[in-house]
Amino acid sequence: MVEMLQLNLTSIDLAGQYHQDLNFWQIQHRIDALINRYLSVEHLRDRLEDLPTQFKTPQTRPWQPIDWQAIDRQQVVGVDLDVFLAILKGAIDTEAPIRQYTQTSRLYLEQLHPQLARFVGGTVDEQGSLVEPGLWEKEERQHTPALMKVYAQLTGEKVIPAQRSVRSYQSSDNPRNDLYRHGLHRIATEYGATCLYLWLMAHTTGPLQVVLEELARDEINHMTKFWGFGVWAFPESSLPHIGLTLLQTMQGRLTYSQNRSSLVGTLHRMTNVLAWQSWSWSNRATFIFTCTRILHRLYGWSRSLTVMELQELFSKDEG
Repeated sequence: MVEMLQLNLTSIDLAGQYHQDLNFWQIQHRIDALINRYLSVEHLRDRLEDLPTQFKTPQTRPWQPIDWQAIDRQQVVGVDLDVFLAILKGAIDTEAPIRQYTQTSRLYLEQLHPQLARFVGGTVDEQGSLVEPGLWEKEERQHTPALMKVYAQLTGEKVIPAQRSVRSYQSSDNPRNDLYRHGLHRIATEYGATCLYLWLMAHTTGPLQVVLEELARDEINHMTKFWGFGVWAFPESSLPHIGLTLLQTMQGRLTYSQNRSSLVGTLHRMTNVLAWQSWSWSNRATFIFTCTRILHRLYGWSRSLTVMELQELFSKDEG
């Protein structure tokens, strides 16, 4: 009877075998399975090669049906529920200002690549007022309501996103360099979201995992497109160049400022937002493992991109 009960508590989900007593190594195995499933080189190439179609006829990706009422606390494993809820709250606060994110990116992009500027930030009129949101925004603006539904389902409480400002557009006499710095920050943000949602998928199952899958698919899609653009637009970039840029943007401080493009400062803010100090050593280790494995996969994929492929994708800008 005990064996039958234990069997019923074991199931197969998007990350592989799932049960309520997953250990450290099983979580790592689930993370690897998710990376292989959602960040294969073939999938990353497909997401990048999809960009010209989205330039011409943008279509939002439909979400699969989700049984919101079936989401419950038993679908969380390997992470304390209070920590999980704190992470959800931090993700809600981070995702909420999507309009500011996309409009800032549009301003950096519109001089150098109008098509990608429209994909991210939509179209504006002569007065600069938004006429039509970009596909990026249309897809990502679904995230905050979805996370709020999950939070309410798990707690029975309605959560209100915290009001906060995001880093504003900062122009100089070198728009290409401005875009480079902003692009590093944008890629890092999408990469961080990808790591977080895949890590959360490894710690969930059922309808809750399905919600996180939808968010992860959007983040991977957008990260891949912006990363590919960066490889095309800045072929001279290298790890030393990126490191020098990060040092220049730190300006001697490690804290966050909305008027200063600092990836280190952003990391500092995100550790606070996601309640990092409350994470167990195991959670921290598996999250670092997730970030490392995903970065390795992205690096290998980006090195496989050829100049000819990138020219075909990005050099047909209509101006």
